[in-house]
Amino acid sequence: KTAVSGDITALEGFAAMIKNCGDTCGFSSSIKNTELNRIVKQIVRITGGKTDTAAPIAAEQSGITLDGSDGKDAVVSAAAALGYDLSDEDAQKVYEEFRRVAAKKKVGAKELEVIITSTAMQAPPTYTLVNYVINNGNVISASAQVTLERDGNRTTGISIGDGPIDAAFLALEQIIGSRYELEDFKIETVTEGKESIGSALVKLRFSGKLYSGNGISTDIIGASIRAYINAVNKIVYGEA
Repeated sequence: KTAVSGDITALEGFAAMIKNCGDTCGFSSSIKNTELNRIVKQIVRITGGKTDTAAPIAAEQSGITLDGSDGKDAVVSAAAALGYDLSDEDAQKVYEEFRRVAAKKKVGAKELEVIITSTAMQAPPTYTLVNYVINNGNVISASAQVTLERDGNRTTGISIGDGPIDAAFLALEQIIGSRYELEDFKIETVTEGKESIGSALVKLRFSGKLYSGNGISTDIIGASIRAYINAVNKIVYGEA
C-alpha cells in the first residue's frame, strides 16, 4: 500500500527502493522513475501536499555541488545519483537548463532535482524564450517586452499590465495571438538564500481542458514566463 503523500510509504520512495535494492531481493519493475518523480512533484505542487521526506533528505546528504565548469556527463551522473535515469533527449534539455542556472550560482542536489522535474518529459518546445525586459515601479505602470522564437523566427511583444507578471503574460498573449484563461498561478522559493531558485506553476484553460506548466529561475518573473510558455507549448502540442 503506497501513496503520493501521507503517513504510509510514498510511491516514489517504494519505486526507488526497488530500483536500488531490487536485485538483492529478487524484485524488479518497469517503472520509469524519472517520469514518476516528475509527476509526483507536479501533483504535490498543485495540491499542496507533502512528499516522503526520504527524497529531500537523500538530496541534502548527496553532497552534489555543480558549477558552470561541469560538463554534461557530470550533470547526468549527478542526476543518476539522485535516482533519475535520463534519456539522451532529456539529458540535453536538463544540461541546457543547468548551464543557464549555473551561470548565476552553484547548483546543489535540490536545485538539480528542480531542474530535472521542470525540464524532463516536457512537450516539444514550439516556443522558446529569447529574452525579456521588465520595467516596474511605484510611480509607473508595469511594462514588459518579451521575445520568443518559433521555427527560427523571433517575435517581440510589448504590453502594460497590472504588475510585472501580468504585463509579461499579456506580452506573451500578444506574440502567440491567443488569449487563454489563467486558471491558477503559484510561485514558491525552492532553495534558501539571496540567490535562491524560484519555481512557478501556471495552469491555463483552453477548449475546456487544463494545461499546466512549470518554470524555474533565480528571477521569479523569469520563472513565471517560462512556466507560461511551457503551458502554451502543451496546448500547441495537444492541439496539433
